[in-house]
Amino acid sequence: MDNHWRWAGARTIGTSHTKSGLPCQDFATCFEIKGARGNILTAVVADGAGSASHAEAGARLVCGGFSRAAAEYFKAGGAIEDLDEEITLDWVDRVRERINVFARRMDVQPRDCAATLVGVLAGPRSAVIIHIGDGAAVVREEGSSDWVVPSWPFHGEYASTTRFVTDDPAVEPALIRLPVRIDRLALFSDGLERLVLDHTNQTAHVPFFERMTAPVHSSSVRGHDRELSAHLRTYLDSKAVCDRTDDDKSLILGVRL
Repeated sequence: MDNHWRWAGARTIGTSHTKSGLPCQDFATCFEIKGARGNILTAVVADGAGSASHAEAGARLVCGGFSRAAAEYFKAGGAIEDLDEEITLDWVDRVRERINVFARRMDVQPRDCAATLVGVLAGPRSAVIIHIGDGAAVVREEGSSDWVVPSWPFHGEYASTTRFVTDDPAVEPALIRLPVRIDRLALFSDGLERLVLDHTNQTAHVPFFERMTAPVHSSSVRGHDRELSAHLRTYLDSKAVCDRTDDDKSLILGVRL
């Protein structure tokens, strides 16, 4: 069964970071992997902790390490249906080791590279979400008009606290199996949560995701639509968005072809 996607993605610095001279501490990546049972869309968003001195590097290392582990797994013949807690724990341990190596080189602690993880692997017949911390993935099953949030963002007892890949003792990632064919998805960092999620009812703002994925659906590009990604970045930088959130913002939008 074919499994090809079109996607757009962007990340922008928050106004609070601009004022304080900090870089954008989000990172995101999206690509297709050719697997034994069809292509796998791999989308990852990581948000570096605002209190971490090397948060930007941490977010990049989380995205890069997770992407590499997933690519190696699928290229070796692995299937989404066979992913389990042991495999995903191994992936996260490998990401943690990449961060540990970087931290030793920079003479800092791993917690100085703290970052969250939201990963989606979408295959021809099923998908999984791997999640540590805040931010979220929202998905729509083919043939349905409902957008669901399979793994809700984690927020601690105090404001702006969550879990990170670098936590010690290590945090076990949430692994959510979706035995359905996903036709649209969105991943985002916590900078967009208040705009796109209803925290009272723990639901997605469906009109937002329908509106935002419509141009991706209408595009004729296969794979990464760079023009739409540029427009998405402009939107995330707009006054309408920045008036509602001063945090860094990352957003990936995917539509099955």
